[in-house]
Amino acid sequence: MMAAARIDSEPAFIHTPVMLAEVLAAFSELSEGVIVDVTAGGAGHSAALLRALPGVRLLAFDRDPRAVAAASAALAPFGERARVEHAAFSEVGDALDAAGITRIDALLADLGVSSEQLTDPERGMSFRTAGPIDMRMDPTRGETARELIERVSQEELADVIFELGDERASRRIARCIKQALAADRLVDTLDLRRAVVRAVGPRRVGGVDPATRTFQALRIAVNGEHTELRALLSLARGRVRSGGLAALISFHSAEDRAVKREFVGRNEWEPLTKKPQVPSELEIEHNLRSRSAKLRTARRLPPSGPGEEPA
Repeated sequence: MMAAARIDSEPAFIHTPVMLAEVLAAFSELSEGVIVDVTAGGAGHSAALLRALPGVRLLAFDRDPRAVAAASAALAPFGERARVEHAAFSEVGDALDAAGITRIDALLADLGVSSEQLTDPERGMSFRTAGPIDMRMDPTRGETARELIERVSQEELADVIFELGDERASRRIARCIKQALAADRLVDTLDLRRAVVRAVGPRRVGGVDPATRTFQALRIAVNGEHTELRALLSLARGRVRSGGLAALISFHSAEDRAVKREFVGRNEWEPLTKKPQVPSELEIEHNLRSRSAKLRTARRLPPSGPGEEPA
């Protein structure tokens, strides 16, 4: 049996579960088995699934230690039905092996950044308040955005901003960021935004701040989000049992394209909807950050080649 994780205190961690009704509907057929939620966040999805499906057990993972602590507290009332661990997508397979779990019945991932991560100045993901140029989802390990800027060349920085942020002015932006670094004028996130504004001007396009794409690109690079997404898709392919379910919520076109290629372009999956589901107008009204969410769900098909699927 799985034991619920314990914590000494319950920190604040704000993350409104996106498309909760749609996720519950997708998993409603499960009367027993194991669900894996690889993006625990504040445990909004996890707790709702445990309440709605009293016969299931749930393992929740998150790479953010604060999320792990908050989810552990939120799921503690479910006792041995729930377990929360600290792990990135690429580490979940090893965690399942350690728990003796070969196959799972359902996999859930919400690829969005939490409100807590976006609004906490110490995370360095926001250009609205001053904070360290960090941007790591797991502040306990890895390279910060400032260290990445210092390490790479101006050309490499421009490539990061262009490829991961779809920013056409990437060359000018990279040059201004490197100039600010050389002049010791790149101390906090407001300095980083100023460098971007010097390159492209202060005008907002469609209400979007001119620094948005650059901050997004640096965050994706620092956290290896594309690599981790590939690891997640491989995990789904290798761990969800025949007939099992996978539900992935993406927020960027590149993420959705990768999920679509997995569910539509491979013969291992049967998509449950022809097009991705999107939030209702009511949900968007109450949670504006849900507006770009896309939910794709699929059922794992039996292996087409010789041999039996492991138990």
